[in-house]
Amino acid sequence: PGQHSTEHTLEPSSLFFATANRTAHPSQPTQQEAAMNLGNQDWEPVVLRRGKPKSSDMKDEAAVNAARRTGAAVATEKKFNAGTNSLGASTSSGKSAAKLDAETEDFHHDRVSSLLKTQIVQARTAKKLTQAQLAQAVNEKPQIIQEYESGKAIPNAQVLSKMSRVLGVVLKKSG
Repeated sequence: PGQHSTEHTLEPSSLFFATANRTAHPSQPTQQEAAMNLGNQDWEPVVLRRGKPKSSDMKDEAAVNAARRTGAAVATEKKFNAGTNSLGASTSSGKSAAKLDAETEDFHHDRVSSLLKTQIVQARTAKKLTQAQLAQAVNEKPQIIQEYESGKAIPNAQVLSKMSRVLGVVLKKSG
């Protein structure tokens, strides 16, 4: 009796409301709980902006054209010898100009010789075949036979052996 005891008594109506609210919707918080949780929310607006384009993005042609359409100032320049350690004059292929001038070799593919051209034409006409018929017999396109007879083709041993077999004549790459 000399001590103070603090007892809370709930009225039956408030007790009913609290338990009824809890059992009706157990997954939803009570109004009081919802008010407490919303107090810790950050209600500042979130602004999303595009960053400035990186220099690597501006290197492709589509990005440059897009910048031109929007009216942005676009400066393009080709840097001579960019990314190389050589000090001497070089060409667009990367080889030094002095080495290319000193080069004496002739780099080109061998073409069908004039002797081989006439050999193919004579053998084909002797068999009374057209270029298209010969092409069909050797399972090649007519354009290939035309290139061989005009001297524009690069000789292929397989094609020559097929033509030799069909025409009945020995055809060699060298003529």
